[in-house]
Amino acid sequence: MAALMAAVPVLALLGLCPGLAAAVTPLVIWHGMGDSCCNPVSMGYIQKLVEKKIPGIYVLSLKIGSNLIQDMENSFFMNVNEQVSQVCSQLSTDPHLRGGYNAMGFSQGGQFLRAVAQRCPSPPMLNLISIGGQHQGVYGFPRCPGESSHVCDWIRKTLDLGAYSKAVQEHLVQAEYWHDPLKEEDYRKSSIFLADINQERGINETYKKNLMALKKFVMVKFLNDTMVDPPISEWFGFYKSGQAKETIPLQETSLYKEDRLGLQEMDKAGKLVFLGVEGDHLHFSEEWFDSSILPFLQ
Repeated sequence: MAALMAAVPVLALLGLCPGLAAAVTPLVIWHGMGDSCCNPVSMGYIQKLVEKKIPGIYVLSLKIGSNLIQDMENSFFMNVNEQVSQVCSQLSTDPHLRGGYNAMGFSQGGQFLRAVAQRCPSPPMLNLISIGGQHQGVYGFPRCPGESSHVCDWIRKTLDLGAYSKAVQEHLVQAEYWHDPLKEEDYRKSSIFLADINQERGINETYKKNLMALKKFVMVKFLNDTMVDPPISEWFGFYKSGQAKETIPLQETSLYKEDRLGLQEMDKAGKLVFLGVEGDHLHFSEEWFDSSILPFLQ
C-alpha cells in the first residue's frame, strides 16, 4: 500500500492517472528576517527537502522584490501591509493554488502568512504552519541572523527612539510587530500591522471567520531560542501587561478569553497545534521536520 501511494504522484505526472496530481496540496513558504526565498542553506534547502519527500508537490517560496537582494532588504524595510497585499495578489493569480494550499512561515514569515489567511481567503489556506513566528510580537532583538547584526544594531536604536512613530511604523518591518508591554495603549493605537491582525482596536469578524476556516494552525516554538523576546510569542503567549518579566500562555491572554480571533474555539476543536523543538531559533533537524511537520503537508 505504501509503495502504491508513493507511486500515485508519479503516475499522475506521467498522465496515466489524470487528475490525481491535484491530490498533492501545494505549499507556500515565506522566509524570515534577513533571509530570501531561495537561499540554498535555508529556504532553498527546505523547498528541495519538501519536493523530495512529497513527489509532485508545487512549492512557491515567496520573493518580495525583483531579485534576492531586494527580497532580503524588504524583510527589513518594506511596509508589511504592502508585502501582504502583494502576496495576496500573487496567490490569487497563481493557477496552481486555485484549489487551496498549505502555508509555512519561518520566523516573521509566520505572522505575515497569518495576515494572509485573515485578509485573503481566496484561494483558501488549508493549514498554516508557523515555525518560530512571533504572533504576539516581540519586545527585543537579543540576536540577529547571519550577517545582519549591524542592521539589527540600527533597528534596536530606532525602536528605542520611537517604535510607534508614524515614520518608523511605515518603513521598518520589525516596528510593525513591536509590542511594548509597558506601553500597551501606544501599541494598540499606533501599531499598523500586528495590532490590526490581533484585533486590538476592535473586532473584524472577517478576520476571525477566515482564520477559523483553517484545518490546522500549527505553532512551533524553539525551546532554546535566543533571538526572539519573549519566546512564548511563538505559541501566541506574551508578557503580562504592564511589565516585561512574567509571561503568560495564550490561554490566559484577553485575546483568547474574549475569543477575538476565534482561537479559543479553534483550540477546543483541536485546530491549534503547539509543537516544541529543542534548539535555538530556526535550528532543527531534518529528522524532526520529517516526523513533526511533513504530516501536515500531506
